[in-house]
Amino acid sequence: MRARSDRAKVLLPMPVGSGYDYRVPADMAVAPGDFVRVPLGPRHMTGVVWGEADGAVPDDRLKPIFARHDAPPLSAAHRAFIDWIAAYAVAAPGSVLRMTIPVPEALDPPVPVTGYRMAATPPKARITPPRRRVLEALAGAGTVEAARLRAGTDASAAVLSGMAKAGLIEAAPVAVRPDWPAPQPDRPGVALSVDQRSAAQSLGAAIGEGYVAFLLEGVTGSGKTEVYFEAIAEALREDRQAIVLLPEIALTAQWLARFEQRFGVRPAPWHSDLTRAQRRQIWRAAATGTAPVVVGARSALMLPMPALGLIVVDEEHDQSFKQEDGVVYHARDMAVVRATLEKAAVVLASATPSLESIANVERGRYVRLELPERHGGAVLPAAELLDLRREGPPRGRWLADPLVKAMAETLAAGEQALLYLNRRGYAPLTLCRTCGLRLECRHCAAWLVEHRLAGRLECHHGGHTRPLPRQCPECSAEDSFVPCGPGVERLAEEVAGLLPSARVLVATSDTIRGPAAAAALVQEVQDGAVDLLIGTQILAKGHHFPKLTLVGVVDADLGLAGGDLRAAERTWQMLNQVAGRAGRADRPGRAILQSWRPDHPVLRAIAEGDRDGFIAEEKAARRRFAMPPYGRLAAIVVSGRRAEPARQMAETLARRAPAQADLAVLGPTPAPLALLRGYFRYRLLVKATRAVNLQAYIRRWLSRTPQPGGVRIKVDIDPYSFY
Repeated sequence: MRARSDRAKVLLPMPVGSGYDYRVPADMAVAPGDFVRVPLGPRHMTGVVWGEADGAVPDDRLKPIFARHDAPPLSAAHRAFIDWIAAYAVAAPGSVLRMTIPVPEALDPPVPVTGYRMAATPPKARITPPRRRVLEALAGAGTVEAARLRAGTDASAAVLSGMAKAGLIEAAPVAVRPDWPAPQPDRPGVALSVDQRSAAQSLGAAIGEGYVAFLLEGVTGSGKTEVYFEAIAEALREDRQAIVLLPEIALTAQWLARFEQRFGVRPAPWHSDLTRAQRRQIWRAAATGTAPVVVGARSALMLPMPALGLIVVDEEHDQSFKQEDGVVYHARDMAVVRATLEKAAVVLASATPSLESIANVERGRYVRLELPERHGGAVLPAAELLDLRREGPPRGRWLADPLVKAMAETLAAGEQALLYLNRRGYAPLTLCRTCGLRLECRHCAAWLVEHRLAGRLECHHGGHTRPLPRQCPECSAEDSFVPCGPGVERLAEEVAGLLPSARVLVATSDTIRGPAAAAALVQEVQDGAVDLLIGTQILAKGHHFPKLTLVGVVDADLGLAGGDLRAAERTWQMLNQVAGRAGRADRPGRAILQSWRPDHPVLRAIAEGDRDGFIAEEKAARRRFAMPPYGRLAAIVVSGRRAEPARQMAETLARRAPAQADLAVLGPTPAPLALLRGYFRYRLLVKATRAVNLQAYIRRWLSRTPQPGGVRIKVDIDPYSFY
């Protein structure tokens, strides 16, 4: 029996307040977690009963709850998770709730569709082959959705309609069922090595035993996926659900194929490429427990799952798990929080773990499981530094001769190669050769990147595009613009001249849009239809190409510049990941890194395979300056359409910052991207020891300073980007 009460507090998916009081009608019973429809001004909104009303609003001013949705209630653990994220990110709980119910229409059961069943007493009638197939499909099957029946029997709608008129079958409403048959946990998987079996047993034993966090660290190609598949299998045996977070959901074709090979079916996907109808169906399947496994991008972590027993964060080091817009949070860290609240296991997997996760292992918070060797006896590729100061490419080229020679030898042997450059488009900068004008975005403090294949200039920060002008707007010179520096399109042009017979495929987020395009890419490479891949970081994440034996990094120094405290760590991670694409069991790999700074500690560590030395040096530097994970940071970004009000607000905030021990407020200064999507931006940085409650400090600080209209303030706890 549901508890009755005269009033309830309802949290709405809005960035204001912590809930509003509503009157509960006498004929309605609600409980915390129920999804309800309530009035808010002239609108009707869906919210969640969050608890008892505080009684501050008089009875005669309370508006009534209209209706309770026929949907599973949001669990106490999930409500606590929403409150936890809001408190940690210094955000409104309603903004976090909005991420949990991105498709409110999923709260209502799907409208039944037409189905057919066998007639109770079918008359004698002519039975054609299509009719026979329909009758055979319906025998003992109950009511079957018309669309499924047509697909399974190759019978037309006219055949079904004719059979119904003849009395052979009967039309009946049928609920739409999600198309995810249950995975088979006991289906045989691949043979595991001794190290894999040991790690899998540790993960499996933890399922159902409460909260525990694992760092699954293994070199590229060591079979981490097969190990955590065994944890998923154990969760399924325990009738528990699992969430798997991947950094690039558009590039999961191989992962999905491996899951299907292991479990016989595919999991429910969750990503931005889905239609709204698909998202509605998957959300409800997750919330009702009929989707046992969901794989998706970071937003999948917010799905309600009543029997959650396992969360996997694959490539846990990847920066894409940090959400920068709206509620600013890191999905890796919030996955650990949710696992704690759900009393579930969480697995963070990576060949190059983040320093934060390594520090948590050292503090005893995570259990470390290691896979030190590649699966199947393969060895890691040898990484060679190509010193461009001595063997630089000829003028007008970007590929040095030793790399070109290695590419030609690889292709001649019937093998494949990959050129990595994390720059989309043709050239990162376009300038006028007459007056030196650099073409910049009018909405961002960024250069426009030429995309020659698409015939346009594009801003990679705000998305603004324009055609390449024929005449310079500064000096009026015609046809005077020249590209400066290489992008992947320019590399493809160079390769076409050097290796004209090579079949080249360019892979970036511009050319590989969504899972279907990713699957086509994988198939082309595996079928041997591609000799040379040229791409950005999307090719560095988890792909397995058996014939790919050479990786060439065109600019290994690219990520080392700038003031980002994680620049060295990110470069080490990315270069290790991309180099690891080369070679497997029967084909040794080779990685060539072009560099103007081959003596840099990061590049030396990669060339020497000195993972422990690099980690030790990076940890020492962070400790020395009390930087994360050994200190705490928070960024306050003030922005506005007009520069002066934003600057004044930032300076006012700096003046009103409360003094506190073990904490310093730095700035304000113009952000590195001082203009972004039409907003002028100023940045303050809060630096503190780990003992300081940063969130409490920031709330107290911001409450002292009223926020003027037209100015935005964004709080970023544990910032990962500093643009």
